[in-house]
Amino acid sequence: MTGLLDRAMALMDQAGIPRGGLAHTESGMHFLRFDAPSPKQATVYRPLLCLVLRGAKQVSAGAHSLTVAAGQSLLVSHALPVVSRVTHATPETPYAALVFPLDLDLLRGLTVTMPPARGTRSHDPFSITLCSTDPAMEDALTRYLEQCTGDETRQFLAPITRQEIHARLLLGPHADALQKLLWHETTASRIFQATREIQSDLSRTVVVGELAGRVGMSNSAFFEHFKAVTGTSPLQYQKDLRLLHARDALRSSSTKVSEVAFRVGYESSAQFSREYTRKFGLSPRQDRAALAAE
Repeated sequence: MTGLLDRAMALMDQAGIPRGGLAHTESGMHFLRFDAPSPKQATVYRPLLCLVLRGAKQVSAGAHSLTVAAGQSLLVSHALPVVSRVTHATPETPYAALVFPLDLDLLRGLTVTMPPARGTRSHDPFSITLCSTDPAMEDALTRYLEQCTGDETRQFLAPITRQEIHARLLLGPHADALQKLLWHETTASRIFQATREIQSDLSRTVVVGELAGRVGMSNSAFFEHFKAVTGTSPLQYQKDLRLLHARDALRSSSTKVSEVAFRVGYESSAQFSREYTRKFGLSPRQDRAALAAE
């Protein structure tokens, strides 16, 4: 893990980012470094692979909570509203992690020629899986980063290694979770379809019965499986996404709070403010002011 850690931290040093996050344009990856435990942060995890290189982090979604430590990798198969915080980090040994976004179309193309996942199949449908990091995966990611630093290698070699990384996911310890998502007509793939539909228009009211019918499930089965996969109900899932989307809008624009509330589907600005404060600990206006003061 040392080589990958050194490479990731060198990129953050070159970018002049001593702490926080770096979106690395050349590779499409994200790098994180914190020299102290962090407060809780609400965000949306989209399909991704996260490797913790040093320190530890706690991730919670609904009733599910898990800790990811150095040498472990986290795979997220569905877009998922989560609350996370860095739990182990010091100035001498900062928390460090990398995030590799998944290309689901590439994975689907590879799945056609892949053998079924071997070994004991997991009965846990939750869309986050935690495993020890595969040394072969670590090696592939290190090579990918190196290839992304030069124009020729980024053009000719990096796409091949990027495909290798996705193929290794389908052959490694995360294979079962991914194959359940990627094969058509599985429960995981139907719930994925439902989450995509909710995300497509956050202002539209979710009618659980209609959504269940569109993915070919009964109301009761849909509700049960949706909660098992995402950790929350369809209505709470939409509410969390609405509030996170609203927070991004408030922090990146000067749009009025009432207008932001309306855009994400709230008919009452007062209700929006109440739910926003309950989730983030500050009212929309206080949160915007706190960011401006940083």
